[in-house]
Order: sequence, then structure tokens, then C-alpha cells
Amino acid sequence: MKYDFSKSANRKDTNAEKYTLREELFGTPDVLPAWVADMDINTPDFILNAVKKRLEHSIVGYEEMPDSAFDAQMQWMQKEHGTAFRREDMFYSHSVVASMRSAIAAFTEEGDGVIVQTPVYPPFFHSVMQLNRKVVKNPLHRCEDGSYTFDIEDLRAKINKKTKLLLLCSPHNPVGRVWRREELEAILALCLEHNIVVFADEIHSDLVYAPNKHISFSTLKEEAKTLTLTAIGVGKTFNMAGFSISSVAIADENLRNRFKKAYDSVHYAQGSVLSHIAFETAYREGEEWLSELKIHLYNNYMLLKKLSDKYASFIKITPIEATYLAWIDCRGMRMGDKELREFFIKDAKLGLNAGLAFGREGSGYMRLNFAVSSEIMCEIIDRLESAFLRFGDE
Repeated sequence: MKYDFSKSANRKDTNAEKYTLREELFGTPDVLPAWVADMDINTPDFILNAVKKRLEHSIVGYEEMPDSAFDAQMQWMQKEHGTAFRREDMFYSHSVVASMRSAIAAFTEEGDGVIVQTPVYPPFFHSVMQLNRKVVKNPLHRCEDGSYTFDIEDLRAKINKKTKLLLLCSPHNPVGRVWRREELEAILALCLEHNIVVFADEIHSDLVYAPNKHISFSTLKEEAKTLTLTAIGVGKTFNMAGFSISSVAIADENLRNRFKKAYDSVHYAQGSVLSHIAFETAYREGEEWLSELKIHLYNNYMLLKKLSDKYASFIKITPIEATYLAWIDCRGMRMGDKELREFFIKDAKLGLNAGLAFGREGSGYMRLNFAVSSEIMCEIIDRLESAFLRFGDE
């Protein structure tokens, strides 16, 4: 392998959110953090070198998002996912969550219903509630093998004339699903029937493990373009969330104009010159690095899977198809959610996300971020094993 993921830079004194918030979130700094979705893996050198090169220029001022950056992203999306966007479809954004909130503002009014498919990334339902819209909860259906799928009949029963928007997480965080074409087409059919706009959060679309294949919602049928906003970006893929840059693609002119009114009211501006450089470089030079990264990530996942199989009476790892976030079924430990969280903090000395944060359907689960160096992953496995050994002896 050309790239080395065995070790990573020390982040403890860098104001990294993942480390800085340990005491606030877990009550102690004495935990190894494996929660927020960024990587303890070095941001690629080719990205950092491009940023250093730009800093040789003596002025860092306001800058428009360059067409070349969007061109690089569009070429990547076409090659990797068969998704064809045009320059006029593209909006700069500093984050997917900001884009989602603008979409809620653009396509709904206070009191309107917004569909959220739990368990899901918490800002999905928090954003709906904070903007005084109604959360229409359509929980995912858990299958016998521990995987998840959509509950289409439940969704059909909950749609009414006030239901205006669906927030789609694809691939899904935290359950790690890559939705199949027939699953997405069932969602599309209902949305077309009821004129429901779809905000497709596809930020994890590059982090898909073979043989699974991401299908962008807007590509399902020509009609899908008339109701889809697609949020995409490099932050998760190349561990560069600190550059605060992503994009939204909207092919339909009517949707684009409606979104732009909400977008302009927030004053997104066009971001940072250094972010533009990093964004474009990632898309132009990142293919080989990403290919090797995914091998490394899947190896980390398999270490967790092996541990899960060993302690199957306590935990089960949800089958993963995408992302670097393990959704761990801990109900075999027969603990309440507060007690479970304390077990991982005090016994395993790990800072994980409590499943309950992703909705009531996450009760009894924990989310673990395994996008770490081999060195850190070994430490995570050792801490888990030691904790489970003690737990089994009690």
C-alpha cells in the first residue's frame, strides 16, 4: 500500500472537538473518544500540500467558489456514482446540516410535516423541531439479521396533505445501509404521488464497501430530479471537516429558485480560499488514497465483528455496507440506556455515542466510530475485550 494508516497525529492539544469535549460529554477526560464522525487518520498530504502552496500568496481575502472546484466534484460524481450534475445546479455550503435547515425553511412552513427515518443522525429531527415543523417519524424496520430497511406501509399511513419534505440519509448514519434501487424507488413513488420534496444527505456516499453500490436518489428516474436536493461533500471522505465546505446539487429550476430564497436569506457567502483549494484537490487527486482507506476501514470493522462474534451474548454489530460508524446492539447486556453508557465510559474507558440520541429506536444501542489508525483501533479492541471479560465474570 502506498499510504500508511498504522498511526495518526496526536490531536489532544489541537482543540479537536472529539477530544476537547470529552469531560463535558462523558464526565471525564479519561476516555478514548470514538464518537463524532471525523477520523483519527491524517488528512491526506496532497490536500495539505496544496493548501500550503496557496499560502505562498501574500493575500488571503474574500474569494468566490471557483468553477474548477465544482467541475472537479461533478467529474468525481459522474465517475464514481454515475451522477450528472451541471454547474448551474450547484450551491456552496459550509455544512450539510446548514443546507438541510435551508431546505426545511424553503419547502415547508411552520406546522408542516417533515419525514424523518429513525434511528438517524440527531440533527435530522432536531432541525425540524427547532424550526417549528412537525416530525413525521417513519422508523426503519429492523430485519432478522440485524440489518434495516424502510417501512413503506408505515410511511404511507403517516403522509397527509401537510407532509411536505422527506429527509433521506443515504447511505444511512448510523445503521450503515446502502439503499438498494427497489427500496429507493418505493420512497420515490410515494413522494411523487404526494408531491413531497426529498433532501438527500449523501455525504457518506464515497465510503461504501464492495460489492455495495451507492445509488444517488436524483438518478432513479427523470422525475426524481423534479423533487430532489442532493447534499454531498468531502468532509467525511477525506477527513477535512475542519475546512467547512460541502455542496448542494439541485437539477430542477423551480426547486433551485425556491431553495435559493432561503439560501440567500442566511448569507452563506462562498467560503474560504483554503477550503476551495482543499475541496478541489481532494476530488482531483484522492481516488487512490480513498481506495486504500476503505480497505483499512473495513479491516477495522472486521476486528469489531470478530470481537462481537466472540461476545455474541452481549453485543451484535449491525451488518455494515457503508460509513465508518458501527451500530452496536448491546441489548444482550440487559442494561438501561444510562447504565449502558456508563459501562462504556467507566469500564471500557471509551467515549461512544449513546444510541438513544438517534431516536427512541436507538435504545440499547451504541455508535462507535472506527475510522482510526491501526494503533488506536488495537487500543479500542483491547479496552472492549477487557471490559467484556470483567462483565462476564460479574
